Amino acid sequence: MALLDGTHQLGPEAGQLLLRTSRTGLGSKAGHDLTIEVTRWSAVALVDTASPASSSVTVDVDASSFEVRQGTGGVKPLTDGDRVDIKKTITEKILHTATHPEISFRSKRISGQPDAFTVEGDLAIVGIARPVMVQCAASADGRVRGTATVKQSKWGIKPYSAFLGALRLKDEVEVQFEVQLPTRG
Repeated sequence: MALLDGTHQLGPEAGQLLLRTSRTGLGSKAGHDLTIEVTRWSAVALVDTASPASSSVTVDVDASSFEVRQGTGGVKPLTDGDRVDIKKTITEKILHTATHPEISFRSKRISGQPDAFTVEGDLAIVGIARPVMVQCAASADGRVRGTATVKQSKWGIKPYSAFLGALRLKDEVEVQFEVQLPTRG
C-alpha cells in the first residue's frame, strides 16, 4: 500500500494532536509532566508522493480546545480540579484565547521521502508567526506521525511557573501528531 495522492481533509476523526510539557526548577517534584490533547482542529494535506516538494499542509487549531489527558510525576495525582485550573491558565494566561482564538500552521517546504520527511513552515501562536520544522514519517498503512519542538519564548510566551518560580514548565513543548491518510492498493 502507499499514500493516496490528492487533497485530504483531516481532523480529530483522522487522528490525534498532542502537546507534551515537562517541568523544571527546585519545586519540579510538586508538578506534573502533562499530555494535552487538542480536541478541535482541522488540516488540509495536499499529497504528491512523486514530488514531495509539491506537497503542502495547513493546520488550524481552536486554541480553547486543549484538554489535559494525563499528568505524570508530582507529589499527588492530577485531579479533575487541577485539569480545570490548567485549562483556565492555558486559555486565559498563556494563549489569551479571547483575543487569539486560533493557532495555525502553514507549510512552506516539504523534503525527503514518504517514509521519512521534513515539513518546514510558519506556526502562528498568539498572533505571532515563527518558523518551525516538523519531523515526519509515513508507514505503508497510511499512518503519518510527526513531532516538533516549540520553544514558547520565541512567541513571547512566558512558560508557566508557580511557587515563586520554584516550579516551572520547560520552555520547550513537544508537539506530536498521528493521522490516518487514505491509501491505494
